[in-house]
Amino acid sequence: MTSLAADQDSILYVRTIDLPDIPNLLQLLPAEGGLAWINGLATNQMGTIGWGEVTRSSFHGPERFSRAQRWWSQQCSIASGDEPIAFASFAFDKDPGTSVLVIPEVAITRNQTGTRLTLTSHVAISDGQLASVVGEINRPRVVTQGINNVTWLPGSRPVLEWQSAVDNAVARINSGELDKVVLARDIVAQLDEPIHLGALLIRLNESFPECWTFCVDGLVGATPELLIRREGEHVTSRVLAGTMRRSRDTDRDGQLAAELLDSDKDQEEHAYAVESVAAALATHCTDLNVPKSPFILRLANVQHLATDVTGELVDAAPALALAASLHPTAAVCGTPTERASHVIRELEGMDRGRYSAPVGWITANGDGEFGIALRCALVETQDRKTLRLFAGCGIVAGSTGESEVAESQAKFAAMKSALE
Repeated sequence: MTSLAADQDSILYVRTIDLPDIPNLLQLLPAEGGLAWINGLATNQMGTIGWGEVTRSSFHGPERFSRAQRWWSQQCSIASGDEPIAFASFAFDKDPGTSVLVIPEVAITRNQTGTRLTLTSHVAISDGQLASVVGEINRPRVVTQGINNVTWLPGSRPVLEWQSAVDNAVARINSGELDKVVLARDIVAQLDEPIHLGALLIRLNESFPECWTFCVDGLVGATPELLIRREGEHVTSRVLAGTMRRSRDTDRDGQLAAELLDSDKDQEEHAYAVESVAAALATHCTDLNVPKSPFILRLANVQHLATDVTGELVDAAPALALAASLHPTAAVCGTPTERASHVIRELEGMDRGRYSAPVGWITANGDGEFGIALRCALVETQDRKTLRLFAGCGIVAGSTGESEVAESQAKFAAMKSALE
């Protein structure tokens, strides 16, 4: 993989070896969080984690995805040995916002074919270095965090003001200006002790094993929405739109699921999201499978209408380019996209940053996984005592400000319970 013209000092040395099985990858992460993209129970976690930082780059503006792809291709061209791995997190909007790609020093991947360690460095990697890292990985450890007192502070705007913005959006939808818009809000958590991000990720995974637990550059969460998975020629996207609370009573929970399936408002919201994903994938794929009806995805605190869209890739588009073509979906922006984006900038009243944008990991051969950064928080201070939580709601003709505030509170619950 090494470019013959590459400067010797710029070469990325990469070595990958097989490891004994490690079902619980998240237990290896440090207090600062490291990097993570994990799905499944602790006894059978699949995905990739990492720590240390060999190199990184930041990207801004409307070309953030293409510039990130170019930078990643350049890094892969100067890699000597095996293939590097990178983690990525993108800004929702072209302006403002900062997107980032990070190549970790240590990455551990576990999938159906086994568990592997990838070590990356600017200097040649010796057998002794590999043995030292393996020894550290195998060191027994217990990840704990005591009770952390949390003071909840208002976000970018008062709740009643955001509720009024929702009602304003509904009026504009009813006037025919657009079909759907997603409005988000935030709250701030002030902690009395630094958060142990490794422990936070473990708690999120324990509560939401069906989700993808992630951490990239201080953005941490558990998203139920898989934007794109590329495995060779096969691609998958999980679309979520339409939400109902859960009940501890089994019968009542089933009734709520039935109400969600029968809700014209939620079915309309979901249909817009599925159509936007299918249209974006159609430019790269054939044999698209778009189910006619959604299924119910049950999480610990809420249940969603969900649809898995699959297809076969007909070009060489890497996972990062596919994520770029899909973003923003109607599930996080609205329909039509440009009008919804304009309404978001006008009514939402906050900077989303990397919330509701692609987050995940990529390989040199173009494979990778990106989720939509939902049910998440941004660590805002270096002492890890201040976090900003996000939640968004899809607004359509049948929405009301009061009901969307309640839905946002239900979505905050995932991160709030993990912090408290």
